[in-house]
Amino acid sequence: MSVHLGTPARRSPRPSVLPFPGRRPSRLPLSAPEFSGTELDSVRATLEAGWLAPAGPTPAAFEAAIAEATGFPAVLGTASGTAALHLGYRLLGLQPGDEVWAPTLTFVATVAPAVQMGAVPRFLDVTETGWTLDPALLAEELSRAARRGKLPRVVVPVDLYGQACDLDAILAACDRWGVPVLCDSAAALGAEGRGGRHAGRGARLAVFSFNGNKIVTAAGGGALASDDPALIARARMLAMQAKEPAAHYEHETTGYTYGLSSILAAVGLAQMPGLAARVARRRAVFATYAAGLPGAGFIAEPAWGRANRWLTVALFDPARGPDREAVRRALDAAGFESRPAWKPLHLQPAFRDAPHAVGPLPATLFERGLCLPSGGGLTEADQARIIETVRGCGGD
Repeated sequence: MSVHLGTPARRSPRPSVLPFPGRRPSRLPLSAPEFSGTELDSVRATLEAGWLAPAGPTPAAFEAAIAEATGFPAVLGTASGTAALHLGYRLLGLQPGDEVWAPTLTFVATVAPAVQMGAVPRFLDVTETGWTLDPALLAEELSRAARRGKLPRVVVPVDLYGQACDLDAILAACDRWGVPVLCDSAAALGAEGRGGRHAGRGARLAVFSFNGNKIVTAAGGGALASDDPALIARARMLAMQAKEPAAHYEHETTGYTYGLSSILAAVGLAQMPGLAARVARRRAVFATYAAGLPGAGFIAEPAWGRANRWLTVALFDPARGPDREAVRRALDAAGFESRPAWKPLHLQPAFRDAPHAVGPLPATLFERGLCLPSGGGLTEADQARIIETVRGCGGD
């Protein structure tokens, strides 16, 4: 198994405002929100302008900031990343009985909207480097599906834990058969793929999340992005209950209440200018763990990409040291939240009958993987205690 021990530890830059402006909590979260210090001013300005609803200048400004950061010319702010995925599936024409292909190592939200629309998920294996969708396997499976006459309606690669997938190779495999790609970049804001392009760029549609534990958070919310403005215009209409342009309420189809409120957009907008610094802090957190825990394995960063290191995931081999659960329990007792790596979806009870092409790697990553506290506001003392706790379990 490939492991990456990172670069030497260095003093990480500190945020201008600590993640807990008030009293420090008794238990340090896995990925605490990081405040810029301007959120209150941004929310106050939005309220004083009279805006609460998902309309007006603040959501538009937030969308523009996302577009500038990612390179996507068209962006829609949504109530959640899951809502953005739902819109993406609908825009790509997903129908009951269609197949949706995704890597097995991901959060359930990647495929949940598709399943709720009547689609059938098919789960594929991941690469040892990066733990993302295996492009070579994808190409083989698409060729087999074409011979059966049953291609997927959409392929959904995932930028896992902020590590960009090999999107160029995935697109090449899908383009051969005319299968569109909806990239789940929920945790990858600020990450880069090949050629320095932002994570998700090149897919027909890409999704981002601003959940409370993300690098930039609006306390919730998401975004749907595309190089095709017409797709995003259609998504915007569907997100606003599919109201047609008329003085009265005219509907040719049904839609959703998926718009991003002005208040949440104001919080996210205040944090966007510091995106590069936030990514640098997360990467510094990762480097400190990698240097302090040389006996553990970590997600290897491919030479062609640059992860945002949203979460640092360490691998613990019980044959050489403590197992994952021993470390998790020790961290919990010391007041630090940690979390097992994603359980592969093909092993989840909800998908026990779903077709899959998966080897043993994802299950091994789940059994050994532990997400360590990774917030950008971690102090050097915090990390030193976490590393000391882990090493005290018998590992090095």
